[in-house]
Amino acid sequence: MNKNSIIGFVLIGVILFGFSWYQSRQFKKQAEYQAQLDSVARVEMLAQMAADSVRKANLPAAENSVADIPAAKNVIYKDAGLEAAASKEASFCTLANDRIEVVFTSRGAQPYSVKLKDYRTYDSTDLYLIRPEMSDFGISVYAGENINTKDFVFDIAEVTDTTVVMRLPFAAGGYLEQKYSLDADSYMVQNELSFVGMGSVIPRNVSMFDIDWNVIIPRLEKGYKNEMQYSKVDYRFPDDNKVNEVSRGRNGEKRLDARVSWFAFQQQFFSAIMRAKNDFSSADLKLNFYDIDDPQRNLMACSAKLRSDLNVNSEKVTVPFEFYFGPNHYRTLKSYDQKYEKIIPLGGWLVGWISRIVIIPCFNFLGSFISNYGIVILLMTLLIKLVISPLTIKSYMSSAKMNVIKPEVDKLNEKYPKQEDAMKKQQAMMDLYKRAGISPMGGCLPMLLQFPILFAMFRFFPASIELRQQKFLWADDLSAYDSILDLPFNIPLYGDHISLFALLMAISMFVYSKMTSSQMSNDPNMAGMKFMSVWMMPIMMLFICNNLSSGLSYYYLLSNLITMFQTWVIRRFVVDEKKIHAQLAASAGKPVTKSKWQKRLEEAQKMQQQMAKEQSRKRR
Repeated sequence: MNKNSIIGFVLIGVILFGFSWYQSRQFKKQAEYQAQLDSVARVEMLAQMAADSVRKANLPAAENSVADIPAAKNVIYKDAGLEAAASKEASFCTLANDRIEVVFTSRGAQPYSVKLKDYRTYDSTDLYLIRPEMSDFGISVYAGENINTKDFVFDIAEVTDTTVVMRLPFAAGGYLEQKYSLDADSYMVQNELSFVGMGSVIPRNVSMFDIDWNVIIPRLEKGYKNEMQYSKVDYRFPDDNKVNEVSRGRNGEKRLDARVSWFAFQQQFFSAIMRAKNDFSSADLKLNFYDIDDPQRNLMACSAKLRSDLNVNSEKVTVPFEFYFGPNHYRTLKSYDQKYEKIIPLGGWLVGWISRIVIIPCFNFLGSFISNYGIVILLMTLLIKLVISPLTIKSYMSSAKMNVIKPEVDKLNEKYPKQEDAMKKQQAMMDLYKRAGISPMGGCLPMLLQFPILFAMFRFFPASIELRQQKFLWADDLSAYDSILDLPFNIPLYGDHISLFALLMAISMFVYSKMTSSQMSNDPNMAGMKFMSVWMMPIMMLFICNNLSSGLSYYYLLSNLITMFQTWVIRRFVVDEKKIHAQLAASAGKPVTKSKWQKRLEEAQKMQQQMAKEQSRKRR
């Protein structure tokens, strides 16, 4: 491997270490922030519990005895209104616009199903983000006895094109009201939970109520592994610029004894988000994935146990919420100004910044007047290559010059084969580079610039809903893997199919590595690096990309082909080998102006030689 490549790998390692260090600091800050919130929440909770205990002591014995006992099935309710509501037949009503259709059931006054009209599943059926009977939403509160709204059938008080109102009346007075509203051309359902005239039913010591929401999200995409990898549960603290993950692509659970603004049950391309406009006081979020062979084709089971503040001192107390049922589309989510767009996994600090500031605007601009997203990816790849082309050309020029002087480098390796001559060989190499007009750092900067771009693309394509179900050439969905052959068996880490884009990408990487490996030294110590770059890296990328987005493999293929073409043009028409050899011949025997680094290297060499002589004298 040549000097430029070694320095490049070292610098990449430094960058990776720097990223890890920076992220560890961010995690530490978040942990400290969380700990602070937890401490405050615990103090408030203890104070509240103490106050509630004092108030509870003044309640009638019958009320106090059942205050913390969950309602059981087949229970007989003290309130005649509740008893009647528990045995009624449920009915349904619907809110719909051009975007979504939400069916509500009067049992619990809760969402029953959610259909997205603009999208279809991979097998071309109606796309239900929430299928019928796959959602369980209930409000728990103490109203003279412990009740959960999902156990009762509400009265439908009002149904219009944009609004549904359902009420649960109490014989003792007052009622619970659930109001849902849906505007035209919107994915957002507004929700108002109202306690009307409940001061005589809910004791004044009751300062909170609980929300329990369980949802089973179905599989909606072609590739289970890719869909699972990009599905997760997110949440956001109030006034926090970040969005936090409970887990992504794996089972997980998170208890949050702090105020939470909203949370999201996120499938790869679609989400169900619930926001409390006055914040939740605590949250317990959980996610469990189904097996790939689940007969119902379920993807994941999500649950949220939430607590919200309540004050029934007024005749009517309204607690506002909102539900988002829609696509993980960056501009759509960003339009609500609640940081919803940050649920899209675009990467960390630098990679995410590149995606949001550069890649997404460029992608949206090209997609606004080009309908074929295969062409969009091609043009975006060319544009990226064009922007970094000045530095890339400089890097290729340096690499091409290194290829010209390779025979001279091999001679130096033969001249200094011993380990103890490493510093002498290094000094001779620096002199050779100086005489040939080659900068050791010449090939590093473009590599460092492309590194975060490659990672940004790696994150962007699988998470981009614009590519979902977009066809190009043999690929029927650029957001999922393409398959030219389905295998009757599964290869570990590879899959049960052959992705042609991934295969072509790996072949192009192999060919390019073979082209550049000619620049590597014949030093036996470099044999392992040659094998790694020529054989192992293409094979590793083949296994990694076989199950990922075909758009991603297509981008890497285009990038490799363009790079190969640039390298060939520079070697064929730009680099003058005769001129470089003439430059070496003209400078032979002439003193070379030494850089500060070379001078330090020589000093270190002299010190090493002196230490070796002293050790030799001591042995005598």
